[in-house]
Amino acid sequence: MQRREFCRSAWQWGSGGVLFGILGNRVARADSPKSSQSPSGKIKIGQIGTGHSHAAGKFDAVRRLNETYEIVGVAEADAELLAQARKGSAYTSAAWLDEAALLATPGLQAVVIETRLEQAAATAARAIAAGKHIHLDKPGAVRHDEFRQFRTAAEQRGLCVQMGYMLRYNPAFQLLFQAAREGWFGDVLEIDCAMGKLAPADLRAELAAIPGHGMFELACHLIDAVVTVLGKPQKVHAIGKASLADNSNAAEPRLNDNQLAVFEYPKATATIRCNHADSFGGPHRRFQVVGTRGGMEIVPLESGKIRLWLSEPHGEFKKGEQALALKVPVGRYDGEFIDLAEVIRGRKKLAWDAAHDIAVHEAVLRAAGIWDGS
Repeated sequence: MQRREFCRSAWQWGSGGVLFGILGNRVARADSPKSSQSPSGKIKIGQIGTGHSHAAGKFDAVRRLNETYEIVGVAEADAELLAQARKGSAYTSAAWLDEAALLATPGLQAVVIETRLEQAAATAARAIAAGKHIHLDKPGAVRHDEFRQFRTAAEQRGLCVQMGYMLRYNPAFQLLFQAAREGWFGDVLEIDCAMGKLAPADLRAELAAIPGHGMFELACHLIDAVVTVLGKPQKVHAIGKASLADNSNAAEPRLNDNQLAVFEYPKATATIRCNHADSFGGPHRRFQVVGTRGGMEIVPLESGKIRLWLSEPHGEFKKGEQALALKVPVGRYDGEFIDLAEVIRGRKKLAWDAAHDIAVHEAVLRAAGIWDGS
């Protein structure tokens, strides 16, 4: 594919022209079931939970795609979160239902799950049991057995589980995945990536309460991409450091805010960093791949800015070093829900199957140092 064609086709959102098919080796095996749509032809969708950090953004993305989706309502069982959501501006157009009523809505096809992490797995299992496709925000579950159980059940029933890893739909990462899959880089030997930020006191408290801290809650985005390129790691080494001198403030739980994971493969290694004490975390976010025949660097992660190195040309991508700037859509989560609609309507299969998602979840837990994989 030529560079100009790639940039143009990668953002033909309305026609479904995004390069969602580039990961053909990970296409789900189960066909999507046919479900009734609303009289307008729109997909009926609801949201369960408002406690995830992406919850408002995901609701806004679906709401703006109003030619594709009909939002039937939002469910929030936590009284405090419900009160906050009702007072804020993010959900001004929402109809509030309890979960049972939402799942029983006639014609409902899909549910966006944006609960707090500790409720995510059980909520996903109930939605799947009700026969709904789900968009489940990351990382999806605290315990691996719970994640594996509902993810396997969904695949067996032909239901889509779309994990909320938005980097999958970023044009720079789509080009990276295509290049790695088609062998542009030769044998991939190393991946080096980082995703951090300077966490204020309230976020530090939240992260301290989460098993695995930031590596589990934030760097899971990177791990999904690493596993897409290299597959399931053979060995995982997890290192966590507390920047505040063992958190001498007794009022604050110990937080490993400077974390590193090293993945071992037969020919490759990958390093994943998550630093929540980085004053310039955004600009430092990166993903770099090095192989025997080339490589790619994406800095910052969601900017669309790429440096590409090739030992031989591929299409209009020349031999040697080149800088690219791919267009990034304004809607950070739009690509996820445009792709989900294509899957629900039976026009394609999701490019990430249960085996991939299960491998990612295991790798995330091991990288965060909260499970040894046994």
